[in-house]
Amino acid sequence: MKIVRNRLLPFRGFDAINLFGVLLCHRETVLTPELIRHERIHTAQMLEMLIVGFYLWYLAEWLVRLVVGRNGWKYAYRHISFEREAYENMHDAGYLSRRRHYTWFRYLRSFD
Repeated sequence: MKIVRNRLLPFRGFDAINLFGVLLCHRETVLTPELIRHERIHTAQMLEMLIVGFYLWYLAEWLVRLVVGRNGWKYAYRHISFEREAYENMHDAGYLSRRRHYTWFRYLRSFD
């Protein structure tokens, strides 16, 4: 994974953003193994959704959770199925080696 440190992205409040398999982070961001693993999980999700599908689904799911959940944008973000999978498994060093395709689909549950 290519890492690009910059001043613009990600937006305030976020450590990193994965755009098309390139990790963008601020110059002062500490890249822990867990953070890198989180973003690598997103890369796996992107590849199985043919990249464009990932971003379309991500945006659509965020918008639905934002409108229906009525708990704010941060809540909607943390409950996107892609994010649920990545956050739940970012501490497991062997996760990506045994991860099955479309595992994120199991995280599409109601607004709990």
